[in-house]
Amino acid sequence: MNRRRGAASTHYGGETIAEDNTILEIIQKTIDASKERKERKFVESVELAMNIKDVDLANPANRINEEIVLPKGRGRQMKVGVFAGGETALQAKEVADTVITPEMIDDLADDKRQARKLANQHSYFVAETKLMATIGRVLGIVLGPRGKMPKPLPPNADITRMVEGLRSTISVRSKDRATFHAPLGTTDMSVEDLAANAETVLKRVTGKLERGYQNVASIYIKTTMGPAVRWR
Repeated sequence: MNRRRGAASTHYGGETIAEDNTILEIIQKTIDASKERKERKFVESVELAMNIKDVDLANPANRINEEIVLPKGRGRQMKVGVFAGGETALQAKEVADTVITPEMIDDLADDKRQARKLANQHSYFVAETKLMATIGRVLGIVLGPRGKMPKPLPPNADITRMVEGLRSTISVRSKDRATFHAPLGTTDMSVEDLAANAETVLKRVTGKLERGYQNVASIYIKTTMGPAVRWR
């Protein structure tokens, strides 16, 4: 395989392979390239890395800050915690990984170590609307910096649908950097499913850029430990 002149391999570490093929072919090459280097004892993640150009990221209004539902899921179980009481808590126990009752919120206020552990163990949180103010006051200092403040659960909302939707949701944030990453799934997913997720992410991100694809400098696909393969 030929190296692409000027390819920014230093962004991702390892070799950058230049190819001009479909996303299906690129994902397959990415997975194959990782396997050729060394057999892994864990299931690697697959991610998209994008470089954008001609965008003033010093202005927060121009930054990418999106939550995207991957149509084919993330390939692994993402933990969701629910802050709720009463009947809602009983319903949440059927679908959530952890249910945090109002009484438990008070306990967490006095045990910041446990609060941090709770935050680190979950990808997303949902909370009854009436509990949002209390959570913000008590746990905002822990959840806020991690980008894990709960999504509000309105009265009579379908908690099962909301929790299951979050399990397939990714957060894509550029902050003030021109290079950012988005998880697409895992290497044990089908190439077709990973491609569908990649196209969804690309469509959503370019839709937020002022000039769409013209603001994209390059896109790479890579696995956790493998080389980055250029898609566009």
